[in-house]
Amino acid sequence: MTDTSFAVILVEPQLGENIGMCARAMWNCGIRDLRLVSPRDGWPSESARKSASGADVVLDNTQVFETTEDAVADLNFVLATTARPRDMTKAVFTPEAAAKDMRERTAAGERTGVLFGKEAMGLSNDDVALSDAVLTVPLNPAFTSLNLAQAVLLMGYEWFKQADDTPGRELRMPGDTRPAGKDEMLHMFEHLEDELDARGFLRVPEKRPTMVRNIRNLLWRAEMTEQEVRTFRGIIKALATFPRKDG
Repeated sequence: MTDTSFAVILVEPQLGENIGMCARAMWNCGIRDLRLVSPRDGWPSESARKSASGADVVLDNTQVFETTEDAVADLNFVLATTARPRDMTKAVFTPEAAAKDMRERTAAGERTGVLFGKEAMGLSNDDVALSDAVLTVPLNPAFTSLNLAQAVLLMGYEWFKQADDTPGRELRMPGDTRPAGKDEMLHMFEHLEDELDARGFLRVPEKRPTMVRNIRNLLWRAEMTEQEVRTFRGIIKALATFPRKDG
């Protein structure tokens, strides 16, 4: 299976746990091309596998390189993550813009990758110099520090989101019901308003239209299912039919 996502390149990562958490973040976003440049504690790593929480497909295909140059040699376009200004003239991308650009490049047959520096110091200037552009996450200017897995997840999510069609908002309900129809809602409103009229709640004629609209708007916002409409009508009937039980 050919991997059509971007390569995640961790340069001199220090802890196996962090590598594993990066692998987990990658697989959350469907990314599996993980490359390590001179991991401090060697490879493979049992601590990485434990912290990957099942992202074995990433770890099992991880490639290890001695130098950053070797790790990016087969790529056409590379981004370097950094929050610090460098004395270099390079385009600066946000994660969202970078994901869009890399998607377009991938569709055109290019191979892309993102460099992430080691935990304590980030990327060296020499590593950044190998990149085609810089990736910077817009964050609180007073505190822009991210751990490795956070940085990988941010970029991975933006990549994943470019091809995701999940609705921004949707109503989920059990399979044995459905959204209430307008007719069902209107019948419920009439039922409720009849009982409110009978008990004098809507007794002021000049206020009645506004009160009815407010009650209906409140219930429209509930996005009721047909089961909920039936239940609510049962409540109205019970309140209107049965005497109050005190104590």
